[in-house]
Amino acid sequence: MCKSCCQLKTSMFIVLMFSLSACFGSPERNTGIVNPPAHQRITAERAYQMMLELNEFILLDVRTEAEFRERHIAGAILIPIDELEAHAQAELLDKDIVIFVYCRTGVRSENAAVILAGMGYSQVFNMGGIVDWRW
Repeated sequence: MCKSCCQLKTSMFIVLMFSLSACFGSPERNTGIVNPPAHQRITAERAYQMMLELNEFILLDVRTEAEFRERHIAGAILIPIDELEAHAQAELLDKDIVIFVYCRTGVRSENAAVILAGMGYSQVFNMGGIVDWRW
């Protein structure tokens, strides 16, 4: 086998191992789910029910500041998605707390959930968009 083939296989193996390691989170506290994926998509209704059951959680809005000022869910904190990697560790100190992420329609919140999971946050729930919020 040529040197470049070996390097390619080694690189692919490292990427695969890194990807798989992100799939194994620690057990969730307070949610009753054992070894959940680092992030998952849930409905706004399910998020609301979980919020009623949990003692602590973070509700994270990843839209722009203008969108947040216009309308947001009570109790939400704002970290725009383009600032998430720079500000998450300073503002989201507990990497094991349940984090519900939302945006307008669910696209940015999915990207944010992936970013947070990649940063080691173990209980990230993409609840979609504020357009789905009725409570």
